[in-house]
Amino acid sequence: MKAKILFPLIAFALIVVMFLYFLINPSYEKSLEAKYYFEIGNYEKAYTLANEAFSMDIYNRMASTIMAQSKTSLKYQKYINNAKKYLREINEIASQDTISDADRAKIKMMSEIMVDSYTKLAPSVITNKALVEEAANYYKNFEQLLEKVNR
Repeated sequence: MKAKILFPLIAFALIVVMFLYFLINPSYEKSLEAKYYFEIGNYEKAYTLANEAFSMDIYNRMASTIMAQSKTSLKYQKYINNAKKYLREINEIASQDTISDADRAKIKMMSEIMVDSYTKLAPSVITNKALVEEAANYYKNFEQLLEKVNR
């Protein structure tokens, strides 16, 4: 009868000890903070904190995962920011009365860069769906733009 009580009590005590270790360990504390920043979309801060946590404890799988996911999300954010910048430049060129051959070449080059950059992106299961969709929309826009310029 005592074994029926003793084993669950030992298991519960081990879980409590593991939970306390998880909360008190500075590496896991930073990992939890990194996870928070990742969830709210601040990928740079999440990457920095996860990197710090990982450097404290290289066996911290949570820090490793958050660091990798933040890096992927940062690549998507960079792609989106570049796409916005290039589209502003292209709109400025398109607003002119006449478009020179040099401007067409510039538009073509920007579009090719963005199309090639998109193919290097690789989303994961955790990557924010809105980020992936926004990047895909910009990719489609640049693909269409490239088709128009190549005519």
